[in-house]
Amino acid sequence: MGARRMKRRVALWLFAAVLVAGFCSLGTWQWHRAQGKQALLAAQAAVLAQRRAEPLATLSRQDATTLAWTAGHGRFLDVPVLLLDNQRRGDAVGVRELRVFQPDGGRALLVDLGWLALPGDRTLPAAAALPGEHELDGLLGPPPSAGLALGPDHTDAGAGRWLLTRVELPALAGALHLELAPRVLRLDPAVPLGHARDLDPLPNTLPPERHRGYAVQWFGLAFATVVTTVFLSLRRR
Repeated sequence: MGARRMKRRVALWLFAAVLVAGFCSLGTWQWHRAQGKQALLAAQAAVLAQRRAEPLATLSRQDATTLAWTAGHGRFLDVPVLLLDNQRRGDAVGVRELRVFQPDGGRALLVDLGWLALPGDRTLPAAAALPGEHELDGLLGPPPSAGLALGPDHTDAGAGRWLLTRVELPALAGALHLELAPRVLRLDPAVPLGHARDLDPLPNTLPPERHRGYAVQWFGLAFATVVTTVFLSLRRR
């Protein structure tokens, strides 16, 4: 009888150990996500406080993914318009329009032209032409978080438009037969081009405090698992 009870306790503690390890792993991941996003917000605040514009042509040739304020001259390439799906602005859902821009003397990169609402039937907006030369300035930074890679990253929506489920720059570069810079230019809202936009570095994603809250919940579950296991091990049948 004692041996059977001992086996049950060992099995209980092994099961609890697996749960605690899983909960702690999830809590640690959420905590690191909070730290990363907090660092991104701090970096953006420093860049926007100075707004010292560096040449877009120079920055586009770099492989860095840090934030920088930039300005440059160039033209939009005659390639499909990229519409990033499932983008929220307040309570409304729509798409974010991305275009491929070729700076003079630099490497092609994506430019975020802003957000567009979609009607109930999800009719995609027309792809307006942007001919000629343009002078752009804005915040250069990493592309939107890709999230879980489920299904293809884009589909051809016709009429010169691609509908994106996520922004994966290497895959887009291969599909467009272009070499794309690793950063995306988010236009200054003052630039008279594009649609509704802002310079929020964390659009359509959780803020740091939410990640910290989830981390505390996961660590709390790990602690509760230990307490419950101790109680079950010590109580009499």
